[in-house]
Amino acid sequence: MSKAPDPAPRPPMKVIAVNGSPRKNWNTATLLNKTLEGARSRGARTEIVHLYDLAYQGCTSCFECKMKGCPKPGRCSMSDGLSPVLERIYACEALVLGSPIYLGNITGAMHSFIERLIFPTTSYNLGPSSLFQGRIASAFIYTMNAPKSYAARQRYPAMFRINRHYLEHLNAKSLVLPSYDSHQFSEQAKYEVPQRAEGGKPAEGHFEEDCAKAFAMGADLAARRGPAIS
Repeated sequence: MSKAPDPAPRPPMKVIAVNGSPRKNWNTATLLNKTLEGARSRGARTEIVHLYDLAYQGCTSCFECKMKGCPKPGRCSMSDGLSPVLERIYACEALVLGSPIYLGNITGAMHSFIERLIFPTTSYNLGPSSLFQGRIASAFIYTMNAPKSYAARQRYPAMFRINRHYLEHLNAKSLVLPSYDSHQFSEQAKYEVPQRAEGGKPAEGHFEEDCAKAFAMGADLAARRGPAIS
């Protein structure tokens, strides 16, 4: 009896980061890139997408994703600048979102992105709550110019839990990394804000610790690879 051939090696895991900040090299983007570094340390291929580079809108309630016989269950049917990004996300194995907190919530760009990513996965029928047919591990990084005590009073953790619930419609556990008390400017003296530490680093040195946590989280996500889909 001939021996069965060894299975072909799986390609490297793909991890995509989505930056919901208008800035490409500040707190949110830095932490996202640290997460991708951690994923690459485990052999993953990585990509970062800047939402403010794209021309798109949130869900328009076309409800094509809820039609009987929908050819793409769990996927958005709209066509605009976000569509090719969503297609790459559907094919990835881990997704990391990042957004600063503006007026107590994620940015409008990120919220519109989540509408397009998650609403098509939600089922109106009894049974499983998600229509998504794949499995994508995920994480969400939040940056804010507020200490943890203020965020708790403003109930930011409730918002973190809601978004984690949404991301788990992608059929895998979602992680959360809040980064508190970050500086908004590289030169504080130019702006009408309370003067804290010099330079662009947060007070009390939290940001370096958060970068290390982001790296570890990326490595963790890359280790969460699910079984091969035949």
